[in-house]
Amino acid sequence: MELKNVLFEKEGKIAIVTINRPKALNALNSETLKELDNILDIIENDDEIYAIVLTGAGDKAFVAGADITEMKDLSALEGRRFSILGNKIFRRLENIEKVVIAAIPGFALGGGCELSMACDIRIASEKAKFGQPEVGLGITPGFGGTQRLPRLVGEGRAKELIFTARIVKAEEAYNIGLVNKIVPLENLIDEAKAMANLIASQGPAAIRLSKAAINRGMQCDIDTALMYEAEVFGECFSTEDQKEGMTAFVEKRDKTFKNN
Repeated sequence: MELKNVLFEKEGKIAIVTINRPKALNALNSETLKELDNILDIIENDDEIYAIVLTGAGDKAFVAGADITEMKDLSALEGRRFSILGNKIFRRLENIEKVVIAAIPGFALGGGCELSMACDIRIASEKAKFGQPEVGLGITPGFGGTQRLPRLVGEGRAKELIFTARIVKAEEAYNIGLVNKIVPLENLIDEAKAMANLIASQGPAAIRLSKAAINRGMQCDIDTALMYEAEVFGECFSTEDQKEGMTAFVEKRDKTFKNN
C-alpha cells in the first residue's frame, strides 16, 4: 500500500501514525482520510499493537482542519458524503480495540479538533491551539464536533466555542477538560510514547473491555451501563490475563500478560 499523506511505524507494542501534509498544516482531504482508514485496517489486525500514538508532521499543526481547497466547491450531496466519510473513519478510530493517544504539537482546528476528540486521550504541547471555527466559513462542524465536544466539555461551553468560532490555547483546553495533559513541545512525542507503553504494560483484554464499557456506557442510561460493566467484568474471568495478573499479585512476582 502506497501512503502519500500518512506515515505508519511500529515501536514494540505501539504504533505511531503521523498525518504527513506539513505544507498544508496536515489538513484532511479525502485521500488522507482514506489512507488513515487503510492504516486502521493494518493496526486492527495486528495483535502485537496495544496502543496508538496519533500526531501531525512538523511543529505547527496536529491537523489544521479539513481541506478547504477540496471543500469549497462541493454540492450539498457531496458535502454530506464528505461528512459521512470523515465520521465513519473517526468513529472507527474511536471504537478500535486499542488505546489511541493524540499527541498535539500545534493547531487542532475544525477537523483536527474533531480528530483529536475521537482519540481516547489528548496530550498537547504548550503551543497547541484548539477550536471549531467552521461557522466562520459558513458551515457547521462535520466530523463529529457538534457531538463529541459537548460530551467532553459540556453543552454550554461547546455551544460557545462553536457559535463564536473562538480558538483556545492549550491551558484553557486543559482547564475545560478538552486536553488530558500539557507538556513542552520537545517532550511531546516522548510523553505520548511513555503513556502508550505504560498502557501497553497492563492487561490488554482488560484495557480493551474497559474502553468498550466506557464508550458504550457514555451513550446510555446509568442502569444499562452498569449492567454492561458487570458483563465485561465477568468476561475478564475467562481470560488468561486475569489468571496471570491475580496469581502474580498473590505470589508477589512480576506479571506477564498476553494479548487474549
